[in-house]
Amino acid sequence: MTANKRFKQRVRARSAKTGESYTAALRHFRTASGGAEVSEQRTGAISRTGTVGASVGGDGGSGNGAGGKRIRVAVAQTTLVDDPRDVAGLRAAGEQVRGLMREAAGAGARLVLFPEGAMCAPNKRLMSSVPDEVGPSDWSRFEWDVLQEELTAVARLAGELRLWTVLGAVHQLTAPNRPHNSLYVISDRGEVASRYDERLLSKTKVTYVYAPGATTVTFDVDGVRFGCLLGMEVHYPELFAAYEQQGVDCVLFGTTGAGPTEQSKSFATEARGLAAANSMWVAFAAPASLGPITPSGLLGPDGTWLARCAASTDPAVVVGDLDDGAAEVEIAVRYARPWRREARGGLYEEHRVVADPRSEARSGF
Repeated sequence: MTANKRFKQRVRARSAKTGESYTAALRHFRTASGGAEVSEQRTGAISRTGTVGASVGGDGGSGNGAGGKRIRVAVAQTTLVDDPRDVAGLRAAGEQVRGLMREAAGAGARLVLFPEGAMCAPNKRLMSSVPDEVGPSDWSRFEWDVLQEELTAVARLAGELRLWTVLGAVHQLTAPNRPHNSLYVISDRGEVASRYDERLLSKTKVTYVYAPGATTVTFDVDGVRFGCLLGMEVHYPELFAAYEQQGVDCVLFGTTGAGPTEQSKSFATEARGLAAANSMWVAFAAPASLGPITPSGLLGPDGTWLARCAASTDPAVVVGDLDDGAAEVEIAVRYARPWRREARGGLYEEHRVVADPRSEARSGF
């Protein structure tokens, strides 16, 4: 029996004895250990290879709807800076992120998601090395040192607040390679636990701006498994389905949308459909400029909004509870998701008609 399995049994035993939820019992053991996360391996086990990471204090994303998974998630919408040469703008973006982090922590969130490019979403025309048109980006124009300082300050605050923080930023690579468009996963100890790089980029991004990523990223917090997606990847249902197969409970999706147009509504509409189709929670973070069209928020596994920012262009953060024992998600989590897995696993083979002319003939009644 592994140490992690023994630890889980201890938490379950306390939960059964005291009547506490699994999460409340887990907090008892954290407090007893001086506030440290207790796990066989490391805090917030991470996978960047498509292999599911070990759970932190829970069974982790089984998708079986057994109950006991509960976490408060915050989702932010921010005012984006599009000029990476603007030092004051980069500083302001960092301050804005940290202010919203404090609001999220004050509302009891364990994790907060920020949009794509929350630290800076470089404008393709400002970055272009070709005058007056879109061309290969000149990344020497980016104030990388300032970005690094602001990200470091964000990580430090995440540790102080004990708040998992997932935010969009450009990740510099070794020249001449283009950078990645990324989501940093910062643990509640203030450490960069992992990083998700957008894989299915737009034509402009992949042609002129970024290098695509190559792997999924999953991580567990309080027994809840999260997966990351970015940019325009909401248009690709197979990415959500892949995370469902990895046992993800909630997909964290950050985007800049498609600009202040009706097309941006499709991002949220697709997110709703994919949440329902996969019976997963989806956190949807978009810029504040899209607030009147598609505010940021948290979707339940039936595709309904559990919490949503106001329809405003103001920076904001909203919190919602991911609770797989809630009555309103019972059908989606306890029945729909397990049934779909069973149906996709060869359930129908033994029931198929092997030979019947009336089954094979398709031209008559």
